[in-house]
Amino acid sequence: MATQRIEEVAGDPLDGWSLPAWTYHDEEFYRLELDRVFRPSWQVVCHESDVPNHGDWHTLDYCGESVIVVRGKDDVLRAFTNVCRHRGSRLVDGAVGCAKKLVCPYHAWTYDLDGRLTGVPDSASYPTLDKDRAGLVSVELEIWRGFVFVRLQDDGGPSVAEMMAPYEAMVEPYRFGELSALGRVTLRPRSVNWKNVGDNYSDGLHIPVAHPGLTRLFGKSYGVEAEANVDRMWGDMVDRESANWSERMYQKLLPPVPHLPEQSQRHWLYFKLWPNVAFDIYPDQVDFMQWLPTGPTTCLIREISYVLPDDRREMRAARYCNWRINRQVNAEDTALITRVQDGMASRSFSMGPLSDKEVCLKHFCKRMREIIPEARLEQQPPVGWSRG
Repeated sequence: MATQRIEEVAGDPLDGWSLPAWTYHDEEFYRLELDRVFRPSWQVVCHESDVPNHGDWHTLDYCGESVIVVRGKDDVLRAFTNVCRHRGSRLVDGAVGCAKKLVCPYHAWTYDLDGRLTGVPDSASYPTLDKDRAGLVSVELEIWRGFVFVRLQDDGGPSVAEMMAPYEAMVEPYRFGELSALGRVTLRPRSVNWKNVGDNYSDGLHIPVAHPGLTRLFGKSYGVEAEANVDRMWGDMVDRESANWSERMYQKLLPPVPHLPEQSQRHWLYFKLWPNVAFDIYPDQVDFMQWLPTGPTTCLIREISYVLPDDRREMRAARYCNWRINRQVNAEDTALITRVQDGMASRSFSMGPLSDKEVCLKHFCKRMREIIPEARLEQQPPVGWSRG
């Protein structure tokens, strides 16, 4: 397995250690993560192709907020909190929809698609109302290669484009901007802390141990590296025919992809953007996966596949085989992270030593300790520690 390291400042005695187990179930630590990690981070909502028409909208719920991304009559995508400015009611329900205007179901306050408050029944009875100042609250939005991201709080951190800058040339051939959804977003609740999902995603050491299918496909080519804001993982399919039906058919049926360079024709590529958004890039499709914290020991995984138009039967069959392969990988990973979450509840475990090959996890732990210094404590502090 190949590994590449980022530049590190030597001298911290915790550089070779995992985060303490208590940070994976402590309520106060979780609350600080929402404020310091997730509110300032970019979260993917959808792709531009998911909201092609005026009034099309998608929502994303996280950090106690609901964000709506909507395409205006001027064709511009905007993001707002999904909250009426009258009494705080949610404006829309569900994950997707289309509307000519956004009308609150409580008192019928009406907003244009650009967020302006345009209608209030019996408006003269509101002596303190200033309609020009009562529009929907904007949320920062960025479109990176067709994918729509939002950020609740700007802490001066990099844009998505800046985060992915080291890999732009690598991503360019995949034509992200032309993708369209294959199916719908799948939601998978998991009874694990969000960090366990990410720790596992960027871990290469477990591949030959726990993923026999990926090992049959990649041999020893699986590699990992860590940049400042992005982890990259990769593997090249070996020529040896797999004994597994789904893998063998994928190897056999995956057709040449004209827009990809030769080195990408049988190459699987993965990126994890800080702190919880991943892109799985295959010759046949591109998936995003996102794990959102819903509690100290629970999270919600959102995932969906995107493809370029291709009517070849071989491509359709290859995509089906890809789904079967990764369904098995997901099942294996779910079992692994559940075992880790359960084991972390033991008082016998606090922190574990990290291999020099665990470059992504070492970098993640270092960054978390910088953001929440209490993560340096091996043992869980007394209740109320975050208010001190």
